[in-house]
Amino acid sequence: MIVPVPPLLVITDRHLSSLPLPELADRLFASGVRWLSLRDKDLPDVERLALARALLGRARPWGGRVTLHGDPALAVEAGVDGVHLPAGSDPAAARALLGPAALIGLSGHDSDGADLIERVRGQVDYLTLSPIFPSASKPGYGPCLGTPGLRRWAGRGVPVVALGGIDGAQAVADCLAAGAAGVAVMGLAMRDPQALGPLFAAASRDGSAPPSRG
Repeated sequence: MIVPVPPLLVITDRHLSSLPLPELADRLFASGVRWLSLRDKDLPDVERLALARALLGRARPWGGRVTLHGDPALAVEAGVDGVHLPAGSDPAAARALLGPAALIGLSGHDSDGADLIERVRGQVDYLTLSPIFPSASKPGYGPCLGTPGLRRWAGRGVPVVALGGIDGAQAVADCLAAGAAGVAVMGLAMRDPQALGPLFAAASRDGSAPPSRG
């Protein structure tokens, strides 16, 4: 499966948002976001389930896709478009549960070793790689790979989505130039959806405007 377009994944953290996540999602999708993943793993499953369904309802008028961080079974129950798995998970089991049309991702770090790509090729649609740059959302998280580290992982048969410190157009452009298939953003998107405009322009590679309502 191809990474959603525009290739900018927004990951939620309600603690960083001044708005309830469904209201924030309205603004995110209006700003051009088409790929949103519900993280917020500290919530009880029943609350995450209700929140995932609410976000999905906000996404559909815009042609957006919603995935869930964590439990594939909960993703199935919520009816979302896929799941993002933590490092060390079994993507083959998730694929068997969610089916061939689901968007399945996996968290990856340099410490996982280069053979991770070989192990998950054909089982996941993308791999997030972090941290690329220092992150305000996770201060002290590292060591950071930078674009040289990203380049080592990119172009090896599994699309890589760069995560960590992606807070401006130049960071997006640098990651794409290093071979990333897309970028992921959390803190900036939670604080100010309108600030994503320059990132969309960079992610489009040609400076085109964000997509309109579907």
